[in-house]
Amino acid sequence: MTDISQFQSRRDWLLSNQPASRLQARLGRAYMIWLNFSANRLALVGLAVILGLLLVALFAPWFAPRSPFVGDLANARLLPPGTDGYLLGTDSQGRDILSRLIHGSRLTLMVVVLVAIIAAPLGLLVGAVAGYAGGWIDAVLMRITDIFLAFPKLVLAMAFVAALGPGIENAVLAIAITSWPPYARMARAEAMGVRNSDYIAAVRLMGASPARIVIRHIMPMCLSSLIVRVTLDMAGIILTAAGLGFLGLGAQPPLPEWGAMIASGRLYILDQWWVATMPGIAIVIVSLGFNLLGDGLRDALDPREAGK
Repeated sequence: MTDISQFQSRRDWLLSNQPASRLQARLGRAYMIWLNFSANRLALVGLAVILGLLLVALFAPWFAPRSPFVGDLANARLLPPGTDGYLLGTDSQGRDILSRLIHGSRLTLMVVVLVAIIAAPLGLLVGAVAGYAGGWIDAVLMRITDIFLAFPKLVLAMAFVAALGPGIENAVLAIAITSWPPYARMARAEAMGVRNSDYIAAVRLMGASPARIVIRHIMPMCLSSLIVRVTLDMAGIILTAAGLGFLGLGAQPPLPEWGAMIASGRLYILDQWWVATMPGIAIVIVSLGFNLLGDGLRDALDPREAGK
C-alpha cells in the first residue's frame, strides 16, 4: 500500500495544475505526453521496433553470428534459410544474410540520423526567417524552396549523387539537400502564426534583435511539429537511401546496405527468393515502425489530433 500511495502522490505532483517550479512544469508536461503516447498501442509497437533497431545496431558485432563481409563460396553459396545454421540463408557470395542485415542496421541508422541533423535545422531556420521577416526575404526563400519541391525527392537526390559521386557520404548529403524544404514550409507557417502575437511584440519592445527573436522565441515554437514531421519522414529517408543503394549510387560493395542487398539479389529472385526478400522485409518493418512512432508522437504532441 505504501508503494501505491507513493506512486499516486508522485502522479498527483506531476499532474498538478499549479506547478511550483519550472522543473515540475516540464516533468508534468513530459508525463502528459507519455500518457497520451502510451494510450496508442500501435505507437508502442513502433517504439518497440525502433528501440529494437537501436539495440541491434549498437550490439551488432555481438548479435551477428558471422562476418558480414566474408563468405564461403565453396560450401555456402545461395543456401536457403535454415540450412547449416544460416537462419536467413546466404547470398551469391556465400555470406550470411542475417549478419549482413544486422550490420546494415548501423548504416540505416547513420543515414537517418545524419539526414535529420542536417535537413531539419536547415529547414527550420529557413522557414522561421521567412515567416518572421516576410516581404522580399520571404519571397526569395520560398521560391528557392519551391524549386526543390518541384522535383521528386529521389530524382533530385540521384542528380546530386551523380554530380558528387557514388558513396554513402554523398548519398547522405544528397538526401539531406532534398529533405529540408517541407520543414521550411512547416516552420514558415508556424512563424507567420506567431510573429504578430503579443508576446513577440513584448520581446521586440524590450529591444531583442530579429535574430534573437527568431532563434530564441520562434524556432522553439516549431519544435513539436518538427519532431513529428522528422519522425514521419524517416521512413521516406530509409526508402530513398535504399533506392540509391539499389541503383548503385549509395553505399558501395561490400557494405551491407539493405538497398544494395536487394539489388544484388534481384538476379536470383525467382529461384533464390530469400536473397532479395529478407532485406526488403527489414526495410518494410523499420519504415512501418517509424510511421507508427510518428503517428503516436503526432497524437501526443498535438491534442487536437487525438480526437480525430
